[in-house]
This record gives sequence, C-alpha cells and structure tokens, in this order.
Amino acid sequence: MEQESKEKETFRDHFNRPMRKWVLCAIYVIVYILFVAWVGNFWWLLLIPLIVDMVLTKFIPWTAWKKIKNKTLYTICSWLDAIVFALVAVYFINIYLFQNYQIPSSSLEKTLLVGDYLFVSKVAYGPRVPNTPLSLPLVQNTLPIVNTRSYIEKPQWDYHRLKGFGNVQRGDIVVFNFPAGDTVPLNVSNPDYYTLCYYNSLGAMPPTDSIISYSEYRQRMKTGAEAIAYNANTFGEVIWRPVDKRENYVKRCIGLPGETLEIRNDVVYINGQALQDPPQMQHSYYVETDGTVFTADYLKKLDIRLDESYEITNPELLRYMAIGVDTLGRTTGRVFRLSLTKASLQKIQALPFVKTVKQETDTPDAYATIYPLAYSQRWTVHNYGPLYIPKKGETITLTEDNLLRYERIITAYEHNTLDFRNGHTYINGEEASTYTFKMDYYWMMGDNRDNSADSRMWGFVPEDHIVGRPVFIFFSTDDQHGWGDGHIRFNRFFKSARK
Repeated sequence: MEQESKEKETFRDHFNRPMRKWVLCAIYVIVYILFVAWVGNFWWLLLIPLIVDMVLTKFIPWTAWKKIKNKTLYTICSWLDAIVFALVAVYFINIYLFQNYQIPSSSLEKTLLVGDYLFVSKVAYGPRVPNTPLSLPLVQNTLPIVNTRSYIEKPQWDYHRLKGFGNVQRGDIVVFNFPAGDTVPLNVSNPDYYTLCYYNSLGAMPPTDSIISYSEYRQRMKTGAEAIAYNANTFGEVIWRPVDKRENYVKRCIGLPGETLEIRNDVVYINGQALQDPPQMQHSYYVETDGTVFTADYLKKLDIRLDESYEITNPELLRYMAIGVDTLGRTTGRVFRLSLTKASLQKIQALPFVKTVKQETDTPDAYATIYPLAYSQRWTVHNYGPLYIPKKGETITLTEDNLLRYERIITAYEHNTLDFRNGHTYINGEEASTYTFKMDYYWMMGDNRDNSADSRMWGFVPEDHIVGRPVFIFFSTDDQHGWGDGHIRFNRFFKSARK
C-alpha cells in the first residue's frame, strides 16, 4: 500500500508544476498550432502531447543522461544532446525562415559583390515545403571532404509553398535553384548538361541566322547525351538532383509571368516598353589606349574587377569590332576589354591616354550559348527575343517553333512526356494542339550584363525553384585584396541587399 501511494504521488507530481511552467507550455502549444496551420499539415498536431511532456509533465525522462556519474559518458551525451538540438533547430530555421548565401560570381556587380554573404529571407515569397525532406542542413547537395550526397533522394514531396509576405516583383534580387541543374555530369558542371549535349553531338552547327527543326534538335540532344555517356572518364557520372538540391543562383528579376521580353542593342523591352536599367548596371567595353597598359593597381583604383579585365590581342576580333587596327589590319594601339558602370565609363573616357571606347556588341562569342539552344545561331545576349514568359493558366498553340521554346517547361518542369511525329505533337501519349501552363515563370538577369550566365543562356525560372529574397549583407570579403589590404569589407556589413 505504501509503494502504491508513492507511485500515485509521483504521478500527481507530473502535473503539479508551477504556474509559469503551465504558461510556458501553453505558449509553446499555441505557437506550434499556429505553425501547423501555416504549414497546412494537420497530422503534425499529433505531436502536441510530446511537446506538453517535454515542457510540463516529463513522463519520458528526456534529461535522464544528466544523472550519469561517468564523466566521459556524461560529456559525450551532453554533446550529442546539444548537436541533435542544434541540427533540428537549424533544419527548421533553414527551411522555413532564412538561410545564408555567398555570392560566388560577378554577375550582379556592382550591386552585390563577389564575397558578399547574404541573409536570405524564405518568408519574403513564402517558404517551400522541402521536396527532399531527408537531408542535412547547411549543405546544398554535397557533403564536403567525403564528397557524397547530403540527402536521401526518396521520398520526394510535391511542390507546395506556404504563405509569404509577397510575390516576386520586377527588380527584386532573387535566390533560386538553378533550373538547368537537374542533370549534372559530376566532372563538368559548367556549362550545364544540356549545353554539353547540344555541342557534343555529332551533327554540324546550323548556318548563321537559322533555326534547326525540332526533330533535328531532339536528334542532336540524343546524340550529345550518348557522347557524354560514352566519355564517362571525361564527364564523370551523370546524376539527377531534386529541385531543392540544385545549386543556388542569385539574379535580378527582369520579366514577370505573362509578359513578352525582348532585348535590342542591350536595351531590355517588356511588352514593347524600354525597361529602366538598374543603377549599378555594367556593360563590357573595348578601350583603345596609345600603348599605355591598365595595371592591376590602376584598375583597383577605378574599382574594376581584375578577372574581367584583359587585353584583346586577336586581330580578327579587333577588325570585327573596328578598333585598335587600321584599314590594313595594322595595330594602332592596345585594346582592353573592361566591365564598366556609367560612372567608371566616364572616368575611363576622361583619361588622356585613352583613344577610343566602344561598347561590346554582337561578337562571335555572343552567339555561343543561347536559350533555346536551337536559336544559338540567331539570337544573342545583346539582341534577343521577343519571347513570351509563361503564366499559370495561360494556353499556347503548339507549333514546332513553340516546342523549341517551351519543351523544357512541358517535360522537365511540369513533368509531361512529349513526342513529335509527322508534324503532330503528343503529350502524355495523346495528340495535342495546345498546352496550358501549370506554373508561373520568371526571367532573371545579372546586372553585370556581359558577364552573367542568366536566363538568356538557360531560360525560364519556374516558381517552384524560387528560394527567397536577400535582405542584407552580414559579412563580406574581397578576393582581390590581401588580409592586410582590405580583404574584409567592413563597410558592407549589414548593408541592404534588396536593390
């Protein structure tokens, strides 16, 4: 009887907690219920008894390890407890609230610089429920050192985005998953797999200013894929990555769903209206001097990146651009390619040793890689389109030309099978003359227009690839300076990253 009385008293003690514990438990439960309502998965409400027990009743001995007498074992358990808690906390914060992102390239110079570390808000556009729930936080797709996947591919959840503070607007700087990063040869990540297929096919390049047929395009891609598979020693294993495990990119949103985009002589037009340039936008220029060389120190003073500044020595290119050579092809000066903002352009033009400055136009390189790939001998990064940006619910007529433009949307992003036989289109095995888009799509470009791999090369960004919006820079390093010479850019700490 005495033992039974003690057990009853112990059971009552589980509920005999100070009022502050009850209040704290109520707060946790209310916050959790609000979170579940936001997520929309009400099965998670079954975990409420577990939360109540962790905070209040403690029927499960959650901290039993604290009674361990062995110091070594106690230390191990305390570390495990802290690590598990941190991993769970970081996992949910990284998915639903924010993540950090480092600027790896100069595509947004001078708006965002190489070496800027960004605080990226997931709630700006609404966080995505993860497609790949079984993954480690803080790594995108590959574990460092061991070089293996940081996620388990199955299960895969369907795309679902929670309510956010707003939608993607024109001019927003946006972090997103690389759309062409679904299929990756591990030894060659740049250019993307589809560009590799196109240019590793056995067929000859089409003549300038022509577009190959859709059937020719499909054959070219098939042949290229076979060539990559055959040369596995060069390209490595070809793997597939889920949407949320594709590499993160950051660009500026230029075109919105339902709009028509065109670029004429580097001016972007939306629905026929010229778009205002971002304030820090850069273009590439060919600068002829009287023989004077732009030294590294001089370029640093002008705030011009060294890795995008070089001398042009190809006489054919100089003749093509009509700079630095006379009518007989003889050199008249030294020519440098520099990436310049409007402000730095004015400084360059005012230099006494500068003879001529010409903006880069459609050089042979401008035709190298264009979306869609079948247009790579017709459109360029300087003169592009017009191209309609798909909007959810909008319907297009399926022509052979439209198949070249929107095949990737129909197959890769919206998961249909597509076949084209004898002039007829078949989607999911049934003949179709039209197609209705299931998602919204966006057009992303870099502010450093002539040094940016963006939508002009790999196409539309589907809504399910949108990650979030940068809010501010929390750290910044300059790879062009040493540790004792301005390597850490303190003046960029906590600077806004929204413009």
